[in-house]
Amino acid sequence: MERLLAILEDIQPDVDYKTCTSLIKDHILDSLSILSLVAEIEDEFDITVPAVEIVPDNFNSADAIWTMILRLEEN
Repeated sequence: MERLLAILEDIQPDVDYKTCTSLIKDHILDSLSILSLVAEIEDEFDITVPAVEIVPDNFNSADAIWTMILRLEEN
């Protein structure tokens, strides 16, 4: 989770990712940020994030993103 938080902070600093649950809803992460985030996640965790996983529910919070990463690592 710490690696994910570091990636998020590089993309969009000054956000409390540990408590924020509305990253998409509140437009904290925009489409360009999400594309960058997906690329960083794929590199850092050696996974592929399929297009079907790029939905608001998977990116609204650091916890949701982490859950998606763990699920994809299992495959």
